[in-house]
Amino acid sequence: MKKNLGNILALYPAPVTIVGAMVDGKPNWTLVAHTGTMCHSHVMLSMVKSHLTNQGIRENKIVSVNLVDASWLREADYMGCVSGHQVDKSHAFSYSIGENGAPLVDQAKVSIECQVDGTYVLENFENFFCRIEAVYADESILNEQGKISYDLFKPVLFEFPTYQYYLTGEKVGDCRKMGNPISPAEK
Repeated sequence: MKKNLGNILALYPAPVTIVGAMVDGKPNWTLVAHTGTMCHSHVMLSMVKSHLTNQGIRENKIVSVNLVDASWLREADYMGCVSGHQVDKSHAFSYSIGENGAPLVDQAKVSIECQVDGTYVLENFENFFCRIEAVYADESILNEQGKISYDLFKPVLFEFPTYQYYLTGEKVGDCRKMGNPISPAEK
């Protein structure tokens, strides 16, 4: 029997990202785990309105989403512990500027450069609808077909409400190949 837990958010774990935007001519970074796929061409970033990074996103309409793995989780976590309003976070990471002007974290094995198409404010969150302009991936995590291999790249996941981090796990099946009807013998 299932127990009703109330109207809590239960779509966890979620990928841990560092979101970057230019603010007053220098990069600012913040830790974000409220990200999601909207369609094949767009992602959504749901960020508390008071973040300094939001200011840069609103002004420039360009943002980076940098996927975190265990090799730089400590540095990424720190970006969620301090405010860009009090601490200059522009030197927190070595970075490059993407083809569209977004700051990209060099340590990130995957960085997604986006153009903001729209914003929806809900409660205390700004939800940025972002069109993917470019995905930059370290060659060490690409398979023979030149695609990101999640057997090689293991992004960190965030779980709420316990505030714990997890690594992605092992493969358990192949999408669209497991959907055959279950035979009576398998039940």
